[in-house]
Amino acid sequence: MQHSSHSFDAVVIGGGIFGCYAALYLARKGMRVALLEKEARLFQKASLVNQARLHSGYHYPRSLATAALSDEHKERFTREHRAFVHFSFEKYYAIDRFGSFTDAAQFERFCSKLGIRCDRVAEHPLFNFDRLEALYRTEEYSFDPLLLREYYSAQVYAHDHIEVFCQAQLREVAVQGKCWQIAFSQQEKEYTLESPLVVNATYAASSAVNALFGCAELQLTHEISEIAFINSKAFSNKGLTVMDGPFGSIMPYGKSGLLSLSSVAYTHHKISYQNTPHFDCMIPEDPACTPSAPGICTTCERRPHSNAYKMLQQMQQYFSDEVRFDYWFSYFTIKSKLKANYIDDGRPTEISRLRETPGFFCLFAGKINSIYEIEKML
Repeated sequence: MQHSSHSFDAVVIGGGIFGCYAALYLARKGMRVALLEKEARLFQKASLVNQARLHSGYHYPRSLATAALSDEHKERFTREHRAFVHFSFEKYYAIDRFGSFTDAAQFERFCSKLGIRCDRVAEHPLFNFDRLEALYRTEEYSFDPLLLREYYSAQVYAHDHIEVFCQAQLREVAVQGKCWQIAFSQQEKEYTLESPLVVNATYAASSAVNALFGCAELQLTHEISEIAFINSKAFSNKGLTVMDGPFGSIMPYGKSGLLSLSSVAYTHHKISYQNTPHFDCMIPEDPACTPSAPGICTTCERRPHSNAYKMLQQMQQYFSDEVRFDYWFSYFTIKSKLKANYIDDGRPTEISRLRETPGFFCLFAGKINSIYEIEKML
């Protein structure tokens, strides 16, 4: 087996949107960067499998901090990624008549405090007001994960200061003076990288990578989650999110022409309360998916059975009889969040410097608008 040693100014672990952006940010400052990704290509998991919502804050009426952070970066993200953002669709938020944690008056006050659009709609032929306490016309956009994957993949591979290592399996880590010594394998080749700086942007594997580098684990929960893809003639180019509780959301998936469908009750199939994801579908015979290095759920033969029809049945009750949906397919992935946000459902961005020399940063974020937060720390 071949062995190679290389020196870099920084090593970024994780090839999703946050890892790619971190690598580009550092490389544009003149640093030589190694980008390590476990899978065969970039953007295979949570960066691809999500509802593609470019958050304006509406989604978090119980976490003003998350809402404000989402809105803070929306303008910049939109400006710098216009080619990958779907602007021209009608987006509605609604309050369920039964069981919502937020009523209409609270939602209106929340939107007013954030200064975001919230126009109450008294009647609409596509919606069933017997189940809706209130309906609002809002302003929210959708980004296209597939186009973003093409863009950022091209950017990192084309940059002279970035070397991408896909199918990288971390083996061991040591400290040599002021640098990390990082051993990993890539198919039939062994590598050792030397660098004074490491950025952990692995999301679901954040705690495992932190532990490998001798740093504190994040306190996380993990869920195997499903995003279903549907279409509708009557409800094309429109979106509805029902707040705030065990409800659901339908909205355009970027510029694909499909609608993404998610449900608080049915999107999440399994949950793990350990800092690293432990699920019964992870088996010793499959080293491609372990708690320390989770695999790709969509292509796994042990993934959960789809809940798409349960999601559709749940959401159908908010529409009039003229609206019908057709199910196409589903993506699956592991979604992770901080245990501290279990109650308010917040999704703060956590960027922590866990070691000074050699440097180690852990970047944990679940909202794409937050990619710029890394600039404050690095």
